[in-house]
Amino acid sequence: EGVGKVIGRLMMVADVLAVNPKSIALDATTVDNEEEVVDGVASMKLDGEDAESVEAHLIQQFYSAKLSHPALTSALPLPQITHVTSGPKLALQPTRESDAHKMESDEYFLADDPKVHGKSKVKKAFCEPGNVGFCPPIELLAYFGGLSGDGSGGEVKISRSPDNGGDVTYATKSAILADFEAGTLHPGDLKGAVSAVMVGMLTRMSAGIKADGEAAKGVKALKAFEKKMAKQKKK
Repeated sequence: EGVGKVIGRLMMVADVLAVNPKSIALDATTVDNEEEVVDGVASMKLDGEDAESVEAHLIQQFYSAKLSHPALTSALPLPQITHVTSGPKLALQPTRESDAHKMESDEYFLADDPKVHGKSKVKKAFCEPGNVGFCPPIELLAYFGGLSGDGSGGEVKISRSPDNGGDVTYATKSAILADFEAGTLHPGDLKGAVSAVMVGMLTRMSAGIKADGEAAKGVKALKAFEKKMAKQKKK
């Protein structure tokens, strides 16, 4: 198990070199002496280690030890590394028992997803009735719908038929969780609202990327890297 995590870290360094990004955001969540699971994916933290710093140190160490020559630093500058302490849980599916069961295009939303994925990915997202321990649609709706913990933020309206209780408006994530756990909020009605929110978010994201030259270049570089990796897998 430990060997796999070490290999995963080395692959992360290789990915950074291949994409050559200007910045990298790493998850800052840590758990002492046990495996950390973030967004349904096991982290690369080993017992007694600080997951917030290990990957960052590996990347920094590699750049300083292997890419210190001026000719290399100008072509492959060390990216800015930040640690994200909060944010939405974006995993759309629970942890897979085997890599063979993974569907890469449906595991997460991607920054360059077309707006149609706002419906198709939400439709396939895990949403077990009454299960509030892992419910991607609620996480997405609460975060991108702008809900706050105390109701002082935005509101989201979920359209429902009269048979299902009629339309309902929520101002907090906790209220959605309570109704979903109680069974008064149906997964189909929930996903309908989430789809509309995600289509809007992806539409704004696409417009923002197109308007930002550097972001557009980054998306092209990432797509080129994905195609390259896909070809290597077929060999």
